[in-house]
Amino acid sequence: MPGAIHAEGLVKTFGDVRALDGVDLDVPEGTVLGLLGPNGAGKTTAVRVLTTLLRPDSGRAVVAGVDVLKHPNEVRRSIGLSGQFAAVDEYLTGRENLEMVGQLYQMPARAAKARAGELLERFNLTDAADRTAKTYSGGMRRRLDLAAALVVSPPVMFMDEPTTGLDPRNRQALWEVIQELVAGGTTLLLTTQYLEEADHLAHDICVIDRGRVIARGTSDQLKARTGGERVEVVVHERDHIAVAEQVLRALGKGETTVQEHTRKVTVPVVGGAKLLAEVIRELDNRGVEIDDIGLRRPTLDDVFISLTGHGAEEDGADPGRTSADADQAPAGTAGAAGTTGTAGTTGTTGTTGTTGKGGK
Repeated sequence: MPGAIHAEGLVKTFGDVRALDGVDLDVPEGTVLGLLGPNGAGKTTAVRVLTTLLRPDSGRAVVAGVDVLKHPNEVRRSIGLSGQFAAVDEYLTGRENLEMVGQLYQMPARAAKARAGELLERFNLTDAADRTAKTYSGGMRRRLDLAAALVVSPPVMFMDEPTTGLDPRNRQALWEVIQELVAGGTTLLLTTQYLEEADHLAHDICVIDRGRVIARGTSDQLKARTGGERVEVVVHERDHIAVAEQVLRALGKGETTVQEHTRKVTVPVVGGAKLLAEVIRELDNRGVEIDDIGLRRPTLDDVFISLTGHGAEEDGADPGRTSADADQAPAGTAGAAGTTGTAGTTGTTGTTGTTGKGGK
């Protein structure tokens, strides 16, 4: 049975650029799918298609049990979207921004006010609640935008790189909010370049590059594809590098690499902490003094370089983001859709488009 988010063969082209090239996705209800990929991979284009902001050239998608192409307005009533850039009305206060979103969802005024207060506190914005948004820092605007996406907790959420620009404290706070939403049954598609974030939040991960899904699985499964765990040893004396290399070669499961200038020796391993203890004992038996030793898992760049052949932050723009998107930064809640019908398509008329936020 298809999940809460289901896509088959999505194709979207912009001129000669094939932004989506047959993308298949399936996200079971109440789970988080992390959509990973370098800049320009097609992540934002996929989100825009699934949230009815773009029509695919071919393929089909179903969100919350509703066909995205046949019944877009109905889909919009069931989703929330927070995009890459904060889109708030800078002439309204933080509180007024959130209350306005609530009213667009047809919440009673008292309920909208109460919900705004809850979210302002949740995102550490209470002290700035009655200041106009134009006085907010970039991180504060980002938090306000994320709060706006959560005024009404929809059954399906899309978050496009939500923690970009957030400091560690507020990133952790958002992670907690996401976990609470999912525990309550919300389904989430999360795009990110941060493997740590996907590690922490996603039940499954899909890696997309050049418009195609090139890998999928759990975080551990993807890391295993890039070589799994490695033992790294930094010896105290350069003369001991050769001995350390012999030890690691004997206990490891692959080729050793040596960095002479840092006195570091690395080898892929299987066995984790147990093997690490063996390495330490053997080095001690050989009289090798070490400055540092550790069990290391692949980093974000390890995964991306292995799977895509280039780093996670290689320059490139997702064609799904138009020049207008970049100029106006209209991200946020596509989701006042239940009352606006054309969320994300009515633009930024009047108030930075709470009816068009997410049009990214």
